[in-house]
Amino acid sequence: MDIEETPVLDNHMHLDPVQGRNVEAVEEFAEQGGTHLLVLNKPSWHLVEAATDESTFREAFDLTVGAVESATEVLPGRAWPVLGVHPALVSKLVEDGYTPAAARDIMQTGLDVAAEYVRDGPALAIKSGRPHYDVDEDVWDASNAVMCHAFELAADGDFAVQLHTEGGEDFEQVAQWAEERGMDRRQVVKHYSGGRLQGPTKSVLADKDELEIAIEEGDPFLMETDYIDDPDRPGAVLGPKTVPRRVRWLLEAGHEEAVRTAHVETPRAVYGIDTEATLTE
Repeated sequence: MDIEETPVLDNHMHLDPVQGRNVEAVEEFAEQGGTHLLVLNKPSWHLVEAATDESTFREAFDLTVGAVESATEVLPGRAWPVLGVHPALVSKLVEDGYTPAAARDIMQTGLDVAAEYVRDGPALAIKSGRPHYDVDEDVWDASNAVMCHAFELAADGDFAVQLHTEGGEDFEQVAQWAEERGMDRRQVVKHYSGGRLQGPTKSVLADKDELEIAIEEGDPFLMETDYIDDPDRPGAVLGPKTVPRRVRWLLEAGHEEAVRTAHVETPRAVYGIDTEATLTE
């Protein structure tokens, strides 16, 4: 199989219509063979300011929805927004004098708004999680409450949640929390995952070694760059060309089945999207 014969989805990329490369990065992705993108809003303080109310969340989300519309125009397939609240917002708010409980409430409001964007059409899924760095116990508890609120919203609306969390391989408890709230654990996606993961669906950072582990493990997986579209850090985390290049590498190594898993079957199972049909529309 040649790369032209398959959809190529980057499951987690940021675009910055305020100060980033934005559509230029998408054009690079497409030139290498990329077809579909899931675009996550950058943290509100990178686009507007640290969100403390509904209107600021909407402003950040609307910027991302606009960036996605522009991205879709240059893709052979299309892009979808995934909107939500970066878990580091809790620390920003606590530093600004909010209690962890007040920060929790603000962040849950942001998720309520993100869920509305999914229900009303422009967004595909929401994003939540918990800090990937050490925090006080009350901040950790508030963060877990925010994440569980995301699961409740997703169960109610039947859509997926992408998680930004600490590293590690065992997230069985998190998957159970989602199931207790009515979600299918397959629709819980651990962004920035390695090749091994217990619990949610893994979105594997497109590193050759981790992809080989993911293929060996045999579970459903997605591929991502976590490209952050920051002019001061042009290739961070991975550049927009990386996923198509890794797909080409996998196909050359005979991993056609794994490519189909990551770019057709898992996106359909997790998000209900058809990356093949949207290529020919």
